[in-house]
Amino acid sequence: MGKIMGVDFGDRRTGIAVSDPAAVIAFPRGTIESPLLQHTAAEVARLAAAEPVDRIVVGHPLNMDGTPGPRAARTAEFVGELRARTAIPVEPWDERLTSAVVERVLLDADASRAKRRAVVDKLAAQQILQSWLDAHAAPLPDDDDDYPESAPWT
Repeated sequence: MGKIMGVDFGDRRTGIAVSDPAAVIAFPRGTIESPLLQHTAAEVARLAAAEPVDRIVVGHPLNMDGTPGPRAARTAEFVGELRARTAIPVEPWDERLTSAVVERVLLDADASRAKRRAVVDKLAAQQILQSWLDAHAAPLPDDDDDYPESAPWT
């Protein structure tokens, strides 16, 4: 698996994150500032091709009960527009609580309101992508086979 891009789509700002080439760790990459869905989709497609990435994961806004949230229709429209602009697979991914987690971390770090506004979208994209990477990671080997029964620490 190669690099994966994470997207936190928003009405005015869209956060972008990209994984390492081994698709293990997500890194915040930047923010696209545009209120136009078509412009944002075109820019995401351009960035994905320039990186290049093997997949684009877009945060899918769900309610806590798993039903589509109020922004789900707009995000689905964005996903459709993005799919029309790139041959790279685009996958919606549950983004529940990602922005809340990021806000809490930034508040705990005593980040100013301006600083939080500047970084929250790309950090939310990082959270979305890291969640996807973790869910798709190869399983760890069974540790029981690595140590003999007579090891002194057992």
